[in-house]
Amino acid sequence: MSQTRGAQAPTSGTQDHVALDERALDEAVAEVAARASQWAQTTPRQRAELLERIVRDTYAVAEEWNDAACAAKGYDPRGPEGGEEFFGGIGTFVRMAQSFRRSMLDINAKGRPQYPGPVRHKPGQRIAIQVTPDNFFDRILFRGVTGEVWMEPGVSEAEVKATQAQAYQAPAAHAGVSLVLGAGNVASLGPRDVLTKLFAEGRVVVLKANPVNDYLVPYWRRAMGALIDEGYLRIVSGGAQVGSYLTQHELVDDIHVTGSDKTHDAIVFGVGPEGQRRKAANEPIVTKPLSCELGNVSPVVIVPGQWSAKEIEYQARHVATMIANNAGFNCLTPRVIVTHDQWAQREQFLDALEAVFATLPTRRAYYPGASERRASFLAVHPDAHQIGDDSGDRMPWTIIRGIDPSNQGDICLNVEAFCALTSETALAADSPADFVAKATAFCNDVVWGTLSMTLIADPRTMKDPVTGPAIEQAVADLRYGSIGVNIWHAMSFAFSTTVWGAYPGHPITDIQSGSGFVGNAYLFARPQKSVVRGPFVATPAPAWFATNAHAGVIMRKLLAFEVQPSWAKLPGLLAAALKG
Repeated sequence: MSQTRGAQAPTSGTQDHVALDERALDEAVAEVAARASQWAQTTPRQRAELLERIVRDTYAVAEEWNDAACAAKGYDPRGPEGGEEFFGGIGTFVRMAQSFRRSMLDINAKGRPQYPGPVRHKPGQRIAIQVTPDNFFDRILFRGVTGEVWMEPGVSEAEVKATQAQAYQAPAAHAGVSLVLGAGNVASLGPRDVLTKLFAEGRVVVLKANPVNDYLVPYWRRAMGALIDEGYLRIVSGGAQVGSYLTQHELVDDIHVTGSDKTHDAIVFGVGPEGQRRKAANEPIVTKPLSCELGNVSPVVIVPGQWSAKEIEYQARHVATMIANNAGFNCLTPRVIVTHDQWAQREQFLDALEAVFATLPTRRAYYPGASERRASFLAVHPDAHQIGDDSGDRMPWTIIRGIDPSNQGDICLNVEAFCALTSETALAADSPADFVAKATAFCNDVVWGTLSMTLIADPRTMKDPVTGPAIEQAVADLRYGSIGVNIWHAMSFAFSTTVWGAYPGHPITDIQSGSGFVGNAYLFARPQKSVVRGPFVATPAPAWFATNAHAGVIMRKLLAFEVQPSWAKLPGLLAAALKG
């Protein structure tokens, strides 16, 4: 069955039956526009002070924010799922705010953010700058984990330094109004995009909340009250009609949207037959600069090796976590697991993965349209393995095993499921190194999207004189904005010192996973992608694993640490982590 390539447009719910209050929207945009020049004149020191207050205010509202999010998603706020929501929804926002605050202080003292390095030369005339860990505490808390930002080909380190923090080199030239159309799945996405626009790009912001998580607006207003009080931010609500009005607003200078490629096309070209005609003719109705993060059929490539029972069990929990997180409603959820058809442990691993899911309670399918999206996959693959309780609004964990990689039109390779569903396919190859090369081409040329992917290989295979270099070449060749090596690519999103977004280069008529980056706390001008790496088996297992029963306790301690790091807090945090 052939499918239209791209993400399904997740139904976001709508408030379009409510009369459009153009006057209120005009006032919101005018209020921030009137403060754009003032924002441009604020010093890095003043901005650091605002971020310090944002961190403090977010922590003060964190439990209420988390309780509301957990209630909407059907989670126990004190259980493992609540811990996941606590840090993913709030902690990553605090971490980004702290990263930008440190950069503001660096700019104030030394003229530009001071990245830790080292700087390494990579294939394709590229340099990679290590940005994580960027302090001593991260070396302890994320032991064995690193993050790099790779620059576009031909960019030298001298050019990197000269072009850092461009919005601070000529603040008035960057002044303007950004419209942020927030996502409906992860509670921190809209607020994080606000920070990027203000502190990386120098714009004041109107944030339109997605109707799915509009209930969080009161908590966002308290968390970002420092920006609202000064007139640098306004938050509005509404459905597609409100978004459409704001994208066309004469005072809005640029737009950032998180959604699907269908969302992008509706904004840029319009909807219906006329929108399709405009897209085919490349006649946009919105010509303002537009950055976007639009999803992906995220692959996980498993390089064949001889794994111990402990390693299989660990990686099964690792991959299950990637799929279970946020009930599968993430743009970075793995949608296809790529294996070698001759890997002797392939079935053993997939059985172990399903065994992990059998231990995880199924979750509420809170995002609108999930049942319909899942049904479209089951209609093509009725033999899918379904695991767990499907009563009420719960959705069973669903794995489609053994899809045909030669059927390039398969829905699993072309459409982002955006629910608790993933698939697996096996590639024929003559050797592990040949498999790595074929998997790279498969991910680049067949699997839809360029946002993020993970590659998993045991340390013995990584050290193999043939396969090891093939893996490093794959990391260089893979056209994804974020790549994880033995660690879920989502950590690139979480760190904030790395960059998060699609691999650059998509035209607006084939936008795929989007354009532009968020995060980027070191304010690089020409990043190409991020690469995060971790140990094949981490001890203790990461707190963000879905199987970690103590996640609620650990994540609260971790947030308290992120808010105000201190040696006094470290023993309690490490002790809690060891229980996981």
